[in-house]
Amino acid sequence: MGENQKILQYQWFDDQARSDKYPNATTLGRQFEIVPKTAQRSIDFMRDQLNAPLHYNPSRKGYFYTDKTFVLPASEPTQEEMLAILLAQNILENSAEGFISRQIRSFSRKLFGKNGVFGVTEKRFREAFSSSWNEYAPTQGHVFKKVMQALLDHKYLTITYTSPKDNLPLSRTVEPHHLQHYMGSWGLIAFCHVRNEWRWFMLSRMSNIEAKSESFVPKPRSQWKNQLEGGFGIFQGDELVLVRLHFNAFRAPWIREQIWHNDQKIEEVGDGSVILSFDKPKYRNCRDAMEF
Repeated sequence: MGENQKILQYQWFDDQARSDKYPNATTLGRQFEIVPKTAQRSIDFMRDQLNAPLHYNPSRKGYFYTDKTFVLPASEPTQEEMLAILLAQNILENSAEGFISRQIRSFSRKLFGKNGVFGVTEKRFREAFSSSWNEYAPTQGHVFKKVMQALLDHKYLTITYTSPKDNLPLSRTVEPHHLQHYMGSWGLIAFCHVRNEWRWFMLSRMSNIEAKSESFVPKPRSQWKNQLEGGFGIFQGDELVLVRLHFNAFRAPWIREQIWHNDQKIEEVGDGSVILSFDKPKYRNCRDAMEF
């Protein structure tokens, strides 16, 4: 049976159940000219694999939804799509106290069902793949949720921000524009009303977060893209300075095999050593772009 035919069956049965018409294998078979046994397999797939909340009513001799908020997937997920979702869940396992990972896990279970697709279960994927972050600053779940919502709603955000440099909490009002996940840590690109400049704030250093009722008009990306592009890692700015690092012949193979910077250049030296060069931001003050 073709993929499109299956999708049409699922959509028709979904509409019938949602409308309390109590469809069954007989009515599905009659609609698509298939035998009831084949139709029942489609119903079982919807319930067991797509996690559709179908329940059989003996008195009505048909199925109905116990939860009409269920949304039928547009198409049967492929193994590659399953892998992408589950890898994202794995990568963000500890991010924001697992808040993102839990949402992805909830979505994947609704989409793929408890028994997996094509005979491959979520458990099998988790056993086969893993990821890990070192030296990252963990973000509290409630902090991430508040910042994310303010960003999506274009709401002013007030925060208390503590720098490890002086350990002095300062109150800020900011306009959130972009959340960046970098090497396991979350940072917020926002326009700071105290500094009257763009800043990159670590979510792990935020407290007393409150979204204001007032909305702001988002500024164009051209005004803050330098906080995201160029430079090195989370260290961004308008001015760049060329960095050249010389690695001996023993360490050179490790340098050659990795991407350290999008605009990196590797210069081979006659003795087997290499010179790695790229631009990094140059600051007159370490607060020019990032709130340390």
